[in-house]
This record gives sequence, structure tokens and C-alpha cells, in this order.
Amino acid sequence: MLQAVIFDFDGVITDSEILHFRAFNAVLTQYGFQLTKPQYYQKYLGMSDADCFRALIAEGRLPIPEAQIGGLGQQKTRVFEKLARTEGKIIEGVREFLGMLAVAQIPIAICSGALRAEIELILQESGLRDRFDTIVSAEEVQRGKPDPEGFLLALQRLNELWPAPITAPRCIVIEDSHWGLKAAQAAGMHAIAVTNSYEAPQLKPADRVVARLDELTMDDLQRICA
Repeated sequence: MLQAVIFDFDGVITDSEILHFRAFNAVLTQYGFQLTKPQYYQKYLGMSDADCFRALIAEGRLPIPEAQIGGLGQQKTRVFEKLARTEGKIIEGVREFLGMLAVAQIPIAICSGALRAEIELILQESGLRDRFDTIVSAEEVQRGKPDPEGFLLALQRLNELWPAPITAPRCIVIEDSHWGLKAAQAAGMHAIAVTNSYEAPQLKPADRVVARLDELTMDDLQRICA
């Protein structure tokens, strides 16, 4: 029986992956280089901002000490927020899927590598904030995806809010990247992938792959957890 659904955010609820890509490049320009779109989607998309900058430092592409990562993150967040206010939008099919879960009274969480302020901004602008029981953001975990820490924290918080115990095998994670799918698997949860960022062959760890969330019914979700 399905007990809870945990969503990734960027690329699942909102089409903001491309906005993050543009915001990163706006910051990296001052160091004389930019990421190409294929590079970003292949290597960095599933990372938190800090982990992305850290990886670029380790690769020798970003010539700064790690102590400066926080400042770059703040620059990137300011650029992203400007883009999100004018260009951010909710992915088609998400509102309908959330409505279906609400009718069924299914606990719902977000577990994302994005910052809390970025998530809250888009949810408030779209009128969807009250749909989610709890949010786990990048600054609340020590290890980002593919580590399961964030999903397990989301599960813990849902159990603090809902009276009936919720177990990992009765949770479905909604993801758009192989990093997130690996994290869900490591957490002992089921996973559905949406092809918003990657094509279906790159999302093999998922129990099911869909183009839109409103393709799914409650029967589909219950069968995955059976």
C-alpha cells in the first residue's frame, strides 16, 4: 500500500534545470569559462550548488579556494531568483497529479538539491506551497544525492507529522535524474522517473518511466508499492 510520495523539485515540479544552468554560467563567466549544456546535464545537474562548485575546483577548472564557495553560491542564488520570478513555471501535469494525491490524502514531501529559498519562491509564486507537508533542501543535509540522506530525512519528518507509521518500501520517489534514482534505491524506496531532463534509457533504475505525471493513476502507484 502506498503511504507517501516524495518529489524531487528541479526538473520534476518546475522546469528550472535550465535556469540553474544559466545562473551557474553567469557566475562562472568571471573566471573565463562556461559549462556547455551537455556538460551540465551529464556531470553536474544532480549536484547541489556547493557540490557543483566543489567538483569544478577539484577538476582544476575553477581556480578558487573552497572557502569562497559560499560567496559564489550567493551570487548564483541571486541570478537564479531573478530568472525564476520571470521565467520559472510548473511542469504540465504536476498540478493534476498533486490534486489526485490530495484527494487520496497521501502525505507529500519534497527532497531537493536546491536551496530552501529557491524552492519556497517558486512554490509561493505558483500557489502550490500548501500541497507539501515538508521540504528537505540542500542546506539541510551533509551529503547530496546519490546519497539517500535527504530521502530518509524527508521520511523521518513525514513520520513526525502523520499518525500512522510510514515505511520506506511504501514510499514512491518522483525523480528526473539517475542521481536521484540511485538515492531513492539506496533509501529502500520505489521510484518513478519523468523524462523532463533525460531520456528513458538513462533512467533505468526507476520502477516506471513516464513523460508526464498526470499519466499516472492511484492504481498505478498502489501496484508499484504492492
